[in-house]
Amino acid sequence: MLSRRGALLLAAGGLAQLSGRGARPIARPAAEPAGAGPSARPRIEALLSRRARALLTADRAGLLADVAPEAQGAQQSALARCRALPFAELSYRMTDFTQSRSVDRVTVLADLGYRLRGVDDHPALLGRTLEFVRRDGTWLLAGDEPTGAAALWDLGTVQAVHGSRSLVLGLAGSTELQMIAQIADQAVPAVREVWGDGWADRLLIETARSEEQFARLLNVSAADYQGIAAVTTAAAGAPHGTAADRILLNPDAFAGLSDLGRRVVTTHEATHVATRADTKPWTPLWLSEGVADYTGYRGRGRTARQIAPELAGDVTAGRLPTALPLNADFAAGSAGIAQAYELAWLACELIATRWSEQHLVALYRAVGAAEPAGPQGLDGLFRTQLGIGLDEFTRRWIDEVRRLPTLS
Repeated sequence: MLSRRGALLLAAGGLAQLSGRGARPIARPAAEPAGAGPSARPRIEALLSRRARALLTADRAGLLADVAPEAQGAQQSALARCRALPFAELSYRMTDFTQSRSVDRVTVLADLGYRLRGVDDHPALLGRTLEFVRRDGTWLLAGDEPTGAAALWDLGTVQAVHGSRSLVLGLAGSTELQMIAQIADQAVPAVREVWGDGWADRLLIETARSEEQFARLLNVSAADYQGIAAVTTAAAGAPHGTAADRILLNPDAFAGLSDLGRRVVTTHEATHVATRADTKPWTPLWLSEGVADYTGYRGRGRTARQIAPELAGDVTAGRLPTALPLNADFAAGSAGIAQAYELAWLACELIATRWSEQHLVALYRAVGAAEPAGPQGLDGLFRTQLGIGLDEFTRRWIDEVRRLPTLS
């Protein structure tokens, strides 16, 4: 049970580009179906353009002008639910187009691209399934649903709280969102102290009302993420390495944390945001999760045994690791996932203590820049950055694990 940490989501060994994680097909040019008529597609594309403009400007009349009567209540509600979002840009791109046999109904798959003011450099993408009907020769929207991952506004009315270094979007009350913004505002300088200011220096946090809604935002099983307090996702559509990242909070798990736990988790996730440009598919998870926990616990006044209680229990029982954790050890629901995080933290704590914090940062960035070919390549980077090989470091780390029950 990952009760006090977040997790960096991975897909095929790399950073996940969420907002439709694993659920949307690869976008392909929309094909005009047989029997659709020469005017159907351009008219619907024009309707989508008007719809995007109406959502962007919160133009209720303009939005409803293109909506079928039976769908107007739902669309009016949808507009109200996203009114607080600071959209700077919004557009639809059609990816599939299917005409029914009656030729009076069309199903469209589209990417909804949106950029938030003061946060995004590139639009995030959401997959949508839209239904259109033809009435008296005019095409009207009959439905708009998520394809895969839901948008926050699909789940309820979004409120926005602007912190000094954060934007918090959520379905909870403003008092709770303000508390989250205060924690986020403190996490930013804590991360900057270690990783510098070469990142966005600002956080975007989203929180739903329940663990089930949290899972819908990720398009994952709620059971697999039970107890995980937060995840960091990269906005789909942004070039790899940009700072357009979202921290998604699991409200049930986050609420169960102590004040310290919330601060550690938020700083952990903020570290993933700050290090995204240096984090590559080949970066070992023990290193990326280890530096995030190291930064999260830095200066918190916690002892090693308090930070790694499960691992300390294993050592007392005579169970010692023989190698650094594998990527699979960090998968949601994996047995021993808590120990994997604790082992990773201890490895990075060892580097920062025996060498220096600057050495830890330099090693992390060197791994991201070098694309090491397996353990041999990583061994060379350890020798360059720390003066010892990977095997020797692993031996020293195991010695540190063995000493954990005695560490203060």
